[in-house]
Amino acid sequence: MAVTIAGLAREGGVGVETVRYYQRRGLLRTPDRAEGSALSGGVRRYDAEDVRRLRFIRSAQAAGFTLEQIGELLNLDAGQDHARARDLAHERIAALDAKIAELQAARTALARLARACVASDAGPCPIIEAFEP
Repeated sequence: MAVTIAGLAREGGVGVETVRYYQRRGLLRTPDRAEGSALSGGVRRYDAEDVRRLRFIRSAQAAGFTLEQIGELLNLDAGQDHARARDLAHERIAALDAKIAELQAARTALARLARACVASDAGPCPIIEAFEP
């Protein structure tokens, strides 16, 4: 399997500029331009490992890992670095738990304001009033 950058982007579900950004960040390799073949036309070619790596990056992002953390995960040895990968996962879980708590607090406050708004049509709206400076 050899694809162009557009094919790699399509396989990974991202745009070409995203692939280039990941390359600048050192998460994806930038292959040399193919030369010597009339079919290659000096175009960079990506293989199945590049597709796998791009999909890994996207999956890790969906789990909330930062690009820095993803870079570290990519550099870990899958057979040897269980502890560090586990530590990174636990850090991410703690961050998600904090975000969930923040969102739940915001939901509770907004629900309280909505109930106050329903309780009376007289006077200023509690929702609008809560957000005014």
